[in-house]
Amino acid sequence: MKKVLLSAAISATLGLTALPSMAQDVDLRMSWWGGNGRHQVTLKALEEFHKQNPDINVKSEYTGWDGHLSRLTTQIAGGTEPDVMQTNWNWLPIFSKNGDGFYDLNKMKDVIDLTQFDQKELQSTTVDGKLNGIPISVTARVFYFNDEAWKKAGVEYPKTWDELKAAGKAFESKLGKQYYPVVLEHQDTLALLNSYMVQKYNVPAVDEKAKKLAWSKEQWVEFFQTYKALVDSHVMPDTKYYASFGKSNMYEMKPWIEGEWGGTYMWNSTIKKYSDNLKPPAKLELGSYPMLPGATDAGLFFKPAQMLSIGKTTKNPEAAAKVINFLLNSKEGVETLGLERGVPLSKVAVKYLTESGAIKENDPAVAGLRLAQSLPTKLSVSPYFDDPQIVAQFGTALQYIDYEQKTVEETAVDFQRQAERILKRAMR
Repeated sequence: MKKVLLSAAISATLGLTALPSMAQDVDLRMSWWGGNGRHQVTLKALEEFHKQNPDINVKSEYTGWDGHLSRLTTQIAGGTEPDVMQTNWNWLPIFSKNGDGFYDLNKMKDVIDLTQFDQKELQSTTVDGKLNGIPISVTARVFYFNDEAWKKAGVEYPKTWDELKAAGKAFESKLGKQYYPVVLEHQDTLALLNSYMVQKYNVPAVDEKAKKLAWSKEQWVEFFQTYKALVDSHVMPDTKYYASFGKSNMYEMKPWIEGEWGGTYMWNSTIKKYSDNLKPPAKLELGSYPMLPGATDAGLFFKPAQMLSIGKTTKNPEAAAKVINFLLNSKEGVETLGLERGVPLSKVAVKYLTESGAIKENDPAVAGLRLAQSLPTKLSVSPYFDDPQIVAQFGTALQYIDYEQKTVEETAVDFQRQAERILKRAMR
C-alpha cells in the first residue's frame, strides 16, 4: 500500500512539475469606446482572432465615449489598465510625456508589421523615441453639407469664408430663423477658429518649445470676435440655442434629422453616423474647404483618428502585439472592422478594403480624407491644444459670450489666462 501511495505521489509531483512547460492559455483585456456598430465589428474581429489563436483569450471592455477617459485614467494610475487599448492622440501628453506611459511598440516589430505604416504617421505617435501607439487611421475636420437643405436655401456650397458668412443670411431669409448652414459642437468650433487664425497668421496656437500659447492678446480677441461674427451672421446656432435641445448627440437631435441644421464641420472618419440619421432623401456631401487669399497652411486639425496601444504593465506584450497586428494588418481583421474607425493607414489594409469594395473614392469619409490630404498642412497642431481641459475651458468661454456674461474682449483675456495655466501644468 505504501508503495502504491509513493508511486502516486511521485506521479503527481512529476505531473505538477511538467505543467509549466505545457502550453498555457494567455488571458488579455482589450478596451475601446464607440457606438454599437463599432462594438459589434470589434467583437466579431476578436472572435476571428481567437479562432486563429485559440491559446489567447481576449476579454472585451467597451463603453460609449462618456466616462471612458476618466475610467482609463483611474486604471492607468492604479496599474490595472487593459493589455490592449484604443487610445486618443491627445492623451499622449496626459499619460506619456516622456514616452513611458505605454509599452514601446518598437520592441514588437517582429510581431507587428510596422512596414505597413508610413514613418511620418508612426512619428506622430512616438514620444522620445518610443512608439506609444499604432495609428489606426488619420482624420481631419472638413465641411459636409445636407444636399436637400442647401437646395431649398438656393445657395451653392461655400468656397470662401465670406461665402460661408453670406450663406447664413440666405438660410435665415429663405427658410426661417431656425435654419442654419452648419451646426458645430464647441470642440469643432475651436478647430474651425484655429483653422481661420492659422490661415491668417501662419502661426500655430501653441508654442511647445516655449511651453505657452503663441498668439498675442489681440489675436485671441480676434479669435473670439470671429466666433461672434459667425453666430451673428446666422452661420451656426449659438450655445444657448443648441443647449435648448438637450444633451443627446448632435446627430440625434431633431433639427439635424429634419435638415434645419444644414451641415457640419466634422471628422471625416465619423461622418457616416451623421449622414445615416438624416431624413431621406437627404444625404451629406463633401464641401470645399474655405481658404483665405494667400494662405500657405489650411490650419487643419489633422491627426490620428485613434491608436492601438499596449499597457505598460502588461505581462503578455507579445500576445497583445499579435492582437494589434491581426486587427490592423490581417485580411480577416481588416475586412471585419471595415471603415468603422476610418480609412486605415496600413497599406495592406487599404489593399484588402479596396479589393473588397469597402473603400470607394466617392464615399464621403474617403473623399473627406483625400480633400484633407490635398490641402497645405505645413504646421502641425499640438496635442496640447486638444487637451480636454482646454477644450472644456473653450466651451465655457463660448457660454460667457452667448449668455452675455462677459464681453468678447473679457472672454478672450480670461481664456488666454486659464489656458496658459492649463498648459503650464500639462507641460511641466
